[in-house]
Amino acid sequence: MNRFVAAAICAAVCLVSRAVVAQDLKPDAEGFIRDWVMLAPIPLGESNAGAEQIEKSQIKDEGAIKPTEGEKVKVLDKELAWQNVKAADYHFDLNKILGSANSDVLAYMVAYVVCDADMPGLKMGIGSNDQARVYLNGKEVFKFTETRTVDKDSDKVEKIDLKKGVNVIVFKVINQENDWQGALRFLDKDDKPVTTFKVQLKP
Repeated sequence: MNRFVAAAICAAVCLVSRAVVAQDLKPDAEGFIRDWVMLAPIPLGESNAGAEQIEKSQIKDEGAIKPTEGEKVKVLDKELAWQNVKAADYHFDLNKILGSANSDVLAYMVAYVVCDADMPGLKMGIGSNDQARVYLNGKEVFKFTETRTVDKDSDKVEKIDLKKGVNVIVFKVINQENDWQGALRFLDKDDKPVTTFKVQLKP
């Protein structure tokens, strides 16, 4: 086979594969979002107190960010790049994703939830290890300032509305020491998982 023809076929297959992957991004059977755009690890800086740092914005307009993979951000004189990641379980485990143990750090996780129609009156189930802050479409909907282990639906935020089209979730998670994890899903009024949306890694 001509090497140019082979190269063209390979490129076409790659494009198709990427399209299929993009179309197949969905929550898992329990509704947990497993596909995220990640920025980590970010040092906590002068104060290592997670309760203090979760109140601050480590990057400008953190609730309104819309990153894509490869974009670079400078935080505390450290340049980091956004990466696409997939959780191996219902929660993402940042130390495992990064391949190293990290303490006194934070991460930004962003997901783009795409709905075919408005979905009002949902609940957002959140778990984190440790502190967490969540924004939906630029508005803060949740904040946790203590230390804990991750679990399914440690907190449930009610009266959550997803709009038709793209909804942006910004999930900030701080780790003081040991495990560094987070989990997020949507539930209906009867606490049943919502799985009828798609997930994108671009706005």
